[in-house]
Formats: sequence, structure tokens, C-alpha cells
Amino acid sequence: MTTTETTAGDAHGLEERYNPYTGRRVVAGVDDTVPTAAQLGLEPPRFCEACGRRMVVQISPDGWWAKCSRHGVFDSICRGRR
Repeated sequence: MTTTETTAGDAHGLEERYNPYTGRRVVAGVDDTVPTAAQLGLEPPRFCEACGRRMVVQISPDGWWAKCSRHGVFDSICRGRR
């Protein structure tokens, strides 16, 4: 697979951010719940942190990758989970 890889950290510099597990916009001072499986590192992100769009996610025995149609591929290697 040959794609442009980005890291989740790229989304942190943007004005608007989205929760990668719920797709809701992150608002300062408002607590957004994160699923327990995600807190334990068992669930890959399902939404792009930069735009909130639903991503295509592929899970394999040694990790996962998620692809946003606008921002490229996020990989478990980027998050240190593989």
C-alpha cells in the first residue's frame, strides 16, 4: 500500500479538533466521554481528528490503520501501539 502517511499529531495544530472515537468536535471545558475499550488501547480511532469524517479502518493481528479521505492514513505505529 502506497499512501501519504500522516501522524495524529498533525491534527493538534489545527483550530478545530474532533474526538477520534466519537466524531464530536472537541470543545474546551466540555468533557467528552471516551469508550472504555479506547481508553485501554483496544479500539482504533474511527473518526479523523482533523475533520471529524468517518475513516476506513483495517484491523490486523499486529495493529491497525485508518484512512481519512482528506487527511491520509493513520497507523498504529504512529501512536506507538504496534
